[in-house]
Amino acid sequence: MNLSKREFLQVLGAAGAAGMALGTHAQADAATAGNALYDVPAFGNVSFLHMTDCHAQLLPIHFREPNVNIGIGAMKGQRPHLVGEALLKSVNVRPGTPGAHAFTYLDFEQAARRYGRVGGFAHLSTLVQRMKAGRKGALLLDGGDTWQGSATSLWTNGQDMVDACKLLGVDVMTGHWEFTYGMERVQEIVEKDFAGKVDFVAQNVKTADFGDPVFKPYVIREINGVPCAIIGQAFPYTPIANPRYMVADWSFGIQDDNLQKMVDEARAKGAKVVVVLSHNGMDVDLKMASRVRGIDAILGGHTHDGMPVPTLVENAGGKTIVTNAGSNGKFLGVLDFDVQGGQVRDFRYRLLPVFANLLPADKAMDALITRIRAPYEAKLAEVLARTDGTLYRRGNFNGTGDQLLLDAMMEVQGAQIAFSPGFRWGTSLLPGQDITREWLMDMTATTYSYATVTEMTGATIKTVLEDVCDNLFNPDPYYQQGGDMVRVGGLSYTCDPTAGMGRRIDNLRLGDALLEADRVYKVAGWAPVAEEAKSAGNKQIWEVVEPWLQSKKVIAPRKLNEPALKNVLPNPGIA
Repeated sequence: MNLSKREFLQVLGAAGAAGMALGTHAQADAATAGNALYDVPAFGNVSFLHMTDCHAQLLPIHFREPNVNIGIGAMKGQRPHLVGEALLKSVNVRPGTPGAHAFTYLDFEQAARRYGRVGGFAHLSTLVQRMKAGRKGALLLDGGDTWQGSATSLWTNGQDMVDACKLLGVDVMTGHWEFTYGMERVQEIVEKDFAGKVDFVAQNVKTADFGDPVFKPYVIREINGVPCAIIGQAFPYTPIANPRYMVADWSFGIQDDNLQKMVDEARAKGAKVVVVLSHNGMDVDLKMASRVRGIDAILGGHTHDGMPVPTLVENAGGKTIVTNAGSNGKFLGVLDFDVQGGQVRDFRYRLLPVFANLLPADKAMDALITRIRAPYEAKLAEVLARTDGTLYRRGNFNGTGDQLLLDAMMEVQGAQIAFSPGFRWGTSLLPGQDITREWLMDMTATTYSYATVTEMTGATIKTVLEDVCDNLFNPDPYYQQGGDMVRVGGLSYTCDPTAGMGRRIDNLRLGDALLEADRVYKVAGWAPVAEEAKSAGNKQIWEVVEPWLQSKKVIAPRKLNEPALKNVLPNPGIA
């Protein structure tokens, strides 16, 4: 894509709507404020709506954005590795506004009480319909991580989200956590539920034996007479970040060369607009945009970065727009193209926060959600305890929600050390709120949430931490293969994200004593990727944590166990 003289102003102005102040009477003036916030004039003749990483959250929730998102090397100080005030300054959003609450952790408790919950499929549905009303032929793209992350998605084998997405009007999707339901279940949904309604695309998922495509690599849809290709890029490291046995017959990977072939093939078939619907993570998308030519935009997910401003990446063919649309149903991306003479001449992009108080619930979606939840409502609503502090998951090293899980595992299972995966999904609770079974499942619901206790040597523990740290901080985004850093309980350590592989973790201690390389320690964990955990009679993690919560009744604010950092500060990715 070759864009014209107004690129810089457009990119800066894209965040305008998100920065609007609602004032102290936002609740009373909800209709007025909503009209102002969501008044996004149509532009051009080709439009895409983008959602990603909703993690099966059908109802409005609170979600605290990270205060630690470190960029290393060339990524330091660049979006998405900006947090708090540094991010607001970068995207021209004023502090104290709804946008500041949506995009950052700043004043989280006060802002969450002021502006209310975010997301919810009934409210998202209203916004989708509103955006489509002025954008004839607009397509709704789903970037994946949609069928996983809640109790009802786990208990219905993803069916709740499949039904909700069909009603929402999703046109095209790709995947990641979807694959943890297993190959047969994914194929069943794609071939039956989605037939004639939703295209599931993934150019980088092939059979492990002959390398045949498992899904369509792309689709071409016509929007107002303009042929548009949507190419799917599923999470390339699914067999590493999640259990391999769940996708045993399929291969994944980034596959730049094949992506270039798909772009060229789609162009040869007449596509005038090419977008990639990606679940790579934003750093990977930025590198991919520099290497593959002919892509007008990459609509990205996986890293849950709510970026109100797109990044323009130069490559051999021109420029590519790279976006990332956050998580948990909090945002809807709106990308409008002006296509003239078979070429993209201009664009507008907005990332709209979904404030449940400002968007009326769509009645049809609300009714579907009520039906889905009815058989489980009492079980979901059961109160396990109350929290006196904010509980959240996000950030490179730990969150108070994960700290709760670590503390429970060590106490219940008698372990000296505990590990909790660096998952990015999970919802937030405010001080004084009840900890329900639903919240616990929001933090733990996977198809392999087995709780384990393992004997590990000090040397093995260091190796585990080094491996995960390299996945997070490798200076080449193409080697970043997982989520955030594994959360650690009981153990202190020092981390130098700028060091080389195998040299980032140091000074591991239990209390005042250094960890001994040859000594064996008792380590609790959950969600192992090894297949053996399936048949070992392990409890699910929620079965371990529930009784602990019930016995405590009131959960005091959690003290975060985070590493001491070396050679990082100052860094705008750390608040």
